[in-house]
Amino acid sequence: MARYVTLRALQAVGVLWAAFSISFVVLYLLPADPVSIAADAGGSGTAVDKAAVAELQARYGLDRPLWEQYWTALTQAVRGDLGHSISTGQPVTDAIGDALPSTLGLASPALLFATVGGVSVAFAATYSRRPWLRNTLRSLPSLGVSVPTFWTGLLLLQLFSFQFRLVPAFGGHGFAGTILPAITLAIPIGAVIAQVLATGLESTWRQPFVDVAVAKGGSRWWVQRKHVLRSAALPTFTIAGVLVGNMLAGSVVVETVFARTGVGRLTQTSVLAQDIPVVQGIVLLTSAVFVTVNLAVDLLYPLLDPRIAGRTRRAPNRTTADSTTGAEVGARA
Repeated sequence: MARYVTLRALQAVGVLWAAFSISFVVLYLLPADPVSIAADAGGSGTAVDKAAVAELQARYGLDRPLWEQYWTALTQAVRGDLGHSISTGQPVTDAIGDALPSTLGLASPALLFATVGGVSVAFAATYSRRPWLRNTLRSLPSLGVSVPTFWTGLLLLQLFSFQFRLVPAFGGHGFAGTILPAITLAIPIGAVIAQVLATGLESTWRQPFVDVAVAKGGSRWWVQRKHVLRSAALPTFTIAGVLVGNMLAGSVVVETVFARTGVGRLTQTSVLAQDIPVVQGIVLLTSAVFVTVNLAVDLLYPLLDPRIAGRTRRAPNRTTADSTTGAEVGARA
């Protein structure tokens, strides 16, 4: 187990290094000059003082060779120093630290709503005995994924803020100001959870080991809780990293629509200003969240499905490990 965790940790470090290097190359190959954009922050369009631009380029090290800039940025990032914002001069870690609590305050309830809603729709769609209701519930995930996030946010604003006046339209940070942005962010995530979990539940109920468990006298609820749900949850956990990434990407739109501060708004303004250090810091933050969630999911696999732990222990004898079937697992239960 220690070797497995060590390998996964090294892979996570490799992913972070690759994300840093690729984003550095892409951002520094952009044709525009971020220092000139920062010097012309007022957008007057007048000529920028070349001496001031040269002084700023020297201050941020942009006048040095690209490989030297890369090595300096990489060694500083390893020490936890992500540099300073070209637009504001603020340390990047402070800028992200100031924006992160607002985004976490939005993402946490959104993830809760998405999980509860997605699991509820998946269960209702799988176990409903009325065909029209089952078909209707099965179509909801596709609708939730296909509807644009900004359109959902504007629709909720129109209904609950402007029409019924139940919650503030913009800028709130309490429950009333968070509920609409959280629902907007949760809908596409919950739709994916519902779609993947419903498919997993239906396919797992057709597996031979489920027939064995039912034939041994297990009730429908016991079989579902003990065998079906564990197996069906694996694909849902597998896409957890993607869902978290979608949530961070969706926060850009949601925070813009609802005029909230956060990492999404910081990303938007930094991209527009080509503030390379801030954009690179956000890329590193997103990559760290990805690898952390995926590492946690990988460590949960053996707990959800004992067959995976068995394959890991008997990895040298692949023939024996691969011959373990679902029917055998059901028989052992």
